[in-house]
Amino acid sequence: MAAPLGSAHLQRCLVSPTGRHSASVVFLHGSGDSGKGLRRWIREVLSQDLAFQHIKVIYPTAPARPYTPLKGGISNVWFDRFKISNDCPEHLESIDVMCQVLTDLIDDEVKTGIKKNRILVGGFSMGGCMAMHLAYRNHQDVAGVFALSSFLNKTSAVYQALQKSDGVRPELFQCHGTADELVLHSWGEETNSMLKSLGVSTKFHSLPGVYHELSKDELEKLKSWILTKLPRETERQIE
Repeated sequence: MAAPLGSAHLQRCLVSPTGRHSASVVFLHGSGDSGKGLRRWIREVLSQDLAFQHIKVIYPTAPARPYTPLKGGISNVWFDRFKISNDCPEHLESIDVMCQVLTDLIDDEVKTGIKKNRILVGGFSMGGCMAMHLAYRNHQDVAGVFALSSFLNKTSAVYQALQKSDGVRPELFQCHGTADELVLHSWGEETNSMLKSLGVSTKFHSLPGVYHELSKDELEKLKSWILTKLPRETERQIE
């Protein structure tokens, strides 16, 4: 297998803070999309960027790779799947390679002076699944995790990692449309229940009539949650 690319090779779309940078959000797109595409979609839904005075929003783009649900077709995906189902094994080899690449991205933020507990990771669909693997298996000291229209497989390595670990788990913000026909609402609910049973503090927001898509209500809820997890620092905190 080829060596994993470092984070310097991940294309990134950035929304810079309007003031002093003191926190970061890593927002991962769904399968077949891009960082630029996700930023554009959010801007269409909100009629503005997801932007903050003190928080940088980072939209990386997954590398192109063969994707089994597309019969091996090339797509920008964070990892491979055997099929789009919660009742099959995870493709852990590809997930673990990408966890390392995204760890490099988190490390880049830390090198600029941002503490791990001032970084949130999350995403839409496959991006949310990737974020849960990244945080709950590798970076339990981040500020929190968000997963929009996402799920974990029934025997996920995330559950196994949480069963073996102690300490505080990052809080999870999760939303899912009740009309989602690609990633079923019940898959998201089951994921949330499992994580809650393993000690994760979480709320599950059902979005009536919403399909496999982003909604304005969801993004406004997410923005409020981000600000509760990453408040502006006072001058005393900065010192």
